[in-house]
Amino acid sequence: MHIKILTIGKTGAEFAKQGAIHYFKRAAKYAPVELVELPDVKKRNKLNPEQLKVEEGIKILQALTAHSELYLLDERGKSLTSVQFSQFLQTKMNSGIKTLYLVIGGAYGFSDEVYAKANGKIRLSSLTFPHDLIRVFIAEQVYRAFTILKGEPYHHD
Repeated sequence: MHIKILTIGKTGAEFAKQGAIHYFKRAAKYAPVELVELPDVKKRNKLNPEQLKVEEGIKILQALTAHSELYLLDERGKSLTSVQFSQFLQTKMNSGIKTLYLVIGGAYGFSDEVYAKANGKIRLSSLTFPHDLIRVFIAEQVYRAFTILKGEPYHHD
């Protein structure tokens, strides 16, 4: 199974970019993992939040491939422990899907069309974080999940 972290726009924070790359490289020994940075919506400053969500949603849905599942990183999603997240990944790997998309939305969240297409929502925290940091957090959690599944000593209960 291929894991793709989708996000709208590139990060300008070099530390976040390097942190995400660090964990993606570590996770790559277990499965193909990549960050897909979709381009920002053009003239985004001229759109209201709902219009922006729709435009971003179009980009997200166009990026999906066949035989894939879409999970949104969303504040209203299901809260999982790291062990539960590792079990979630194991279930997805066993299911035979080709690609698992974990999507970081834009500043205003997701459009109704993206919510309708999603297979589920995952909440990383009850706190609010900048999207640059979410890239690092999800990359680290994917890596952590694989080490849990392999019984490696990275995660401690």
